[in-house]
Amino acid sequence: MQDKVEERSLVNVLNRLKKDGYKTDFKVSGEGRLCNMEDKKEFSPEEVRIVDFYRFEGESDPSDMSILYAIETKSGMKGTISNSYGPYADQKVDSFLKQVEDLGKNLDKKDK
Repeated sequence: MQDKVEERSLVNVLNRLKKDGYKTDFKVSGEGRLCNMEDKKEFSPEEVRIVDFYRFEGESDPSDMSILYAIETKSGMKGTISNSYGPYADQKVDSFLKQVEDLGKNLDKKDK
C-alpha cells in the first residue's frame, strides 16, 4: 500500500496527469496570456479552463507551498502550470488564473 503523502507528491501527481493527457507545460507570458512553452502558442483567459488543482506543502517548511493546475484550452490542448502559494506567488500567474476562474463562475451563472 502506498503512503498517502507519497501519492500527493508533486512528481506523482504530474506523472498521473501526463498519463491522463496533460502533457503541455504552460507559463504566463509577459503580455499576461497563457503560453505553451514548446511552440509558444498563446491563449487568452476566455480560451482556458481549469480542470483541477493540487496544493503541496514543502517537506522541510510547511509554509513553502505550491499549487499545480491542470488546464485545458478550447483547442483541446491539455497541460499544467504551477505557482508558489501565498507571498511568493508569481503575480502574473495568479492574475491570469483569477481571470479564468472568474469567467468560469460567470459561465456557471448563465447556465442556471
